[in-house]
Amino acid sequence: MVFKTHKSLTQHLLKYKNQQVGFVPTMGALHSGHLSLMERAMKDCDFLVVSIFVNPTQFDNASDLDKYPRTVDDDVALIYKSFGTKNCAIYTPSVDDVYKNQTVAKNYSYDGLEHVMEGANRPGHFNGVGTILEFLFTVVQPQRAYFGEKDFQQLQIVKKLVEKLKLNIKIIGCAIKREPHGLAMSSRNERLSKEARACASFIYNSLQKAKIHFKNNSINNTIKMVETLYDQQSLLKLEYFTITSEETLIPVQRKYHKHTYRAFIVAHIDGVRLIDNMRLS
Repeated sequence: MVFKTHKSLTQHLLKYKNQQVGFVPTMGALHSGHLSLMERAMKDCDFLVVSIFVNPTQFDNASDLDKYPRTVDDDVALIYKSFGTKNCAIYTPSVDDVYKNQTVAKNYSYDGLEHVMEGANRPGHFNGVGTILEFLFTVVQPQRAYFGEKDFQQLQIVKKLVEKLKLNIKIIGCAIKREPHGLAMSSRNERLSKEARACASFIYNSLQKAKIHFKNNSINNTIKMVETLYDQQSLLKLEYFTITSEETLIPVQRKYHKHTYRAFIVAHIDGVRLIDNMRLS
């Protein structure tokens, strides 16, 4: 069933209160990456809830919000075609249902995770993420919630949010789903021209090169190597490439033994902002 209000969804979910409920929050424009999260949830849980809501408070750019694809009818049809209707509920609220008459984000502290990378480049973004997820977690009350590693910083922040709010929810991170040429699947990819989409595969290629280079070179040397690669690109514009501790997300300057590092990248093409990441060690 499709629910447009949180009250009707809450009422429906009462019958599943003694079962394992898995939750996949989305902003719609669904693709195979989203479906892979739902497949995992269906495998782990008795019942699946999917939300489809373009959350205005996590956009720092009004134009980006306006351009974000909205394909709710197609998304609902895809979910039911893939998983049926028996063990699945879809929540497609209006802005008013979520925020009433005050579309404002709360303020959250994520112990510094919010101040680097996307947090530094998109002020207020993770306050918006926290606001909508606190609302959705309260409404759905799942035992498990599933997020893709493409938004790895967001994944770490969601884990911190659950810890801070003392919610009994297990956050499951799932591997990045990629297109055949390596581009990380994203709803934003649909805005790319055919030429730009092919060119954007360079993002994944550059991460692979960084991983190989990182084995025998310093962090700074690896960063400079990647920046040089993008200097030679005519269509792709690099916003940032950084290497961080996977746990703290703080950019690092030198390697330490038995430490886990991850590379993060943001690049622009065709007026579309694309993100990706990869574990280096």
